Amino acid sequence: MRATRMATRVLVFAMAAVIGVGVGCKNNTVDKSAFKSAINSYYKGQQDCLWASSKKFPAQADTNNDEQTKGYDALVDAGLLSRTSAEKKRFLVGSKQVNDYDLSDKGRSTWIVDQTQPGYGNFCFGHDEVVSVDGYSPDDPEAVQYTVNYHYGISGLPDWATTTEMKTAFPKLARDSSGALMGSATLIKGSNGWTASDVTPSSGTQAGM
Repeated sequence: MRATRMATRVLVFAMAAVIGVGVGCKNNTVDKSAFKSAINSYYKGQQDCLWASSKKFPAQADTNNDEQTKGYDALVDAGLLSRTSAEKKRFLVGSKQVNDYDLSDKGRSTWIVDQTQPGYGNFCFGHDEVVSVDGYSPDDPEAVQYTVNYHYGISGLPDWATTTEMKTAFPKLARDSSGALMGSATLIKGSNGWTASDVTPSSGTQAGM
């Protein structure tokens, strides 16, 4: 009888220990993948584009001005723009060589039209995604609000945006697709899960803009 009671006690203690370990694991684990999903939901739909503001085509650039032509020429090489040479008359001082640029057929299918400005638009290449969640605070698994630090960047670039020429002509494209950008966000837990707010890159400028 005593042996039976002893065995029962041992079993009860063992079950309690297993339950305690299970609860301990649950209470001491923060689901960083949920943070990642919430921040990615924030970024979703926020397109990253080549230019900070919309451009209008046709456009013209001086052939002697590399700052004007290098971006357009990279887009010509990528098949998104067409280029023709022209001579522009200048009052009293002769003429100068210029390039005229316009959207190609491929470019028109890729072009994102600015609905607020007829004739204007942009070439966009994706949206930011979290590469890794690097840390969070507070160090409390029961908290309902965290500050989360992470790396992010563009993944899955379209073919036209992957060339060395494009990334050289548009440093923003190279930077945004590097996966080396750092950001932080406030994550708040609600009835529908985690929501990201105050999303900022390390520079302090609003992320995704």
